[in-house]
Amino acid sequence: MANKQLFPSRPGRLAPETDARNEAGGRAYALSPKAALAQYVATGCLNATFYADAATQLDTVLDLCAKVEPAFVAKTAVYARRRGQMKDMPALLTAWLAQHGPDRLEPVFAKVIDNGRMLRNFVQILRSGAVGRKSLGSRPKRLVQNWLNGRGDGQLLGASVGNAPSLADVLKMVHPKPATPERAAFYAWLIGKSHDAALLPEAVKALERFRDDVAAPVPDVPFELLTALPLQPQHWVAIACQAPWQMTRMNLNTFARHEVFKVGGMAKRIAERLRDPAAIRRARVLPYQLLGAYFMTGEGVPEVVRDALQDALEVALENVPELPGQVYVLLDVSGSMASPVTGHRKGATSKVRCVDVAALVAAALSAKNPATEILPFDTQVHAHRLNRRDSVLTNARALAEFGGGGTNCGLPLATLNQREAAGDLVIYVSDNESWADPQRGRGTETMRQWELFRQRNPRARLVCIDIQPYGTAQAQTREDVLNVGGFSDAVFEVLARFAAGQFGGEHWVREIEAMEV
Repeated sequence: MANKQLFPSRPGRLAPETDARNEAGGRAYALSPKAALAQYVATGCLNATFYADAATQLDTVLDLCAKVEPAFVAKTAVYARRRGQMKDMPALLTAWLAQHGPDRLEPVFAKVIDNGRMLRNFVQILRSGAVGRKSLGSRPKRLVQNWLNGRGDGQLLGASVGNAPSLADVLKMVHPKPATPERAAFYAWLIGKSHDAALLPEAVKALERFRDDVAAPVPDVPFELLTALPLQPQHWVAIACQAPWQMTRMNLNTFARHEVFKVGGMAKRIAERLRDPAAIRRARVLPYQLLGAYFMTGEGVPEVVRDALQDALEVALENVPELPGQVYVLLDVSGSMASPVTGHRKGATSKVRCVDVAALVAAALSAKNPATEILPFDTQVHAHRLNRRDSVLTNARALAEFGGGGTNCGLPLATLNQREAAGDLVIYVSDNESWADPQRGRGTETMRQWELFRQRNPRARLVCIDIQPYGTAQAQTREDVLNVGGFSDAVFEVLARFAAGQFGGEHWVREIEAMEV
């Protein structure tokens, strides 16, 4: 019999060797170029994050685009826009294709550039020179012309809100040929040139009448076109009555400031609009956006409206899956998770933090799967008790209050191993920037502890949900380990199928590759 003092058993020591360092300096596994691109595009907003500035993020994405086939860039752009509901990243990838994959540009443009903001983003990125050109070029110019000519009057009027560039700037750049005298008059009005007012769309005529005399009926147009006028409370009530769902969500404090809720029945009317399930689905709102709306409501927003935001959040989370067996959610509450989930940018920084989104995911999974245990961690695992009768939002806020220290991603798994816990599915929700782990063996501490967990639970699976764009992971992707990024419903769908054993760790990339473009 071998001498065990010389040849002791060391479970977990054969964890795969690391091949990278994360942004915090800790050991990590580099994602493949395809997986890294998917992660960046699903989580990045081209703003400064806790560990990286916006320029570095841009350079990394462009470098990753060059390492994969243009076909994958095209599919990633469509996936991020259609499934992940991202904005800037899909526009960037579409612009990149104009220079590096022109044959794939047209179908991607049709699927990604679906509103005025996306059009303006695409144009600005192209003319900036960031993707290798400083002009639109003939093909992108033709696509933009066709987009403008193919939109209805209401869509163009909505697209006229916003600058850098404005819709007028875009029109002056591409010179679309109007098909009718009416459209010619509308284009001229948009760029401030002389026109036949009688040929303008009815909404524009109503807007012009209101600009001339605020005693006229309030036009049903984007309210941003009215705010320079001397609006009175009754005007704001009319605007609130006409407002679509997304505008309502984003302007609750504005309505309160202009005394909309003081008018009888308006609070109830707006609350009913916010909690309407069909309207919520049409708006494609992300759960974290509703979380942000709730956080930002001031004292002037009535309780019935705040309650409606909670109801809307529950609807937005309806795709949270029921998972088989015992589930553990390992929730990163370290200091870096206190940074804004969409990054830092002057005038556009979200109040919603990474930890808020992570806690929302944990609370939602727990609500749908009562046997779930949540382990909040930084450099310790924090004890807590959730009231399962509370709303998802209330429990998410309680979970987000923990922590603020360093990041030791291996610790919650080590805690489960010390308890000899049985389990079927372990889910990390983190920015993956672990650095305070013990440095033992060749792999990360997370992977070492996962090997130990798997010895007791050989069919268990590990999911690492990354909500920040850094390109590394604490667990190496393989059949029992899935690395996935983002904070849309698409993450829940992938998670559910992986937990059910329907595919292995590489499936997220394969799912993107299966997109029709």
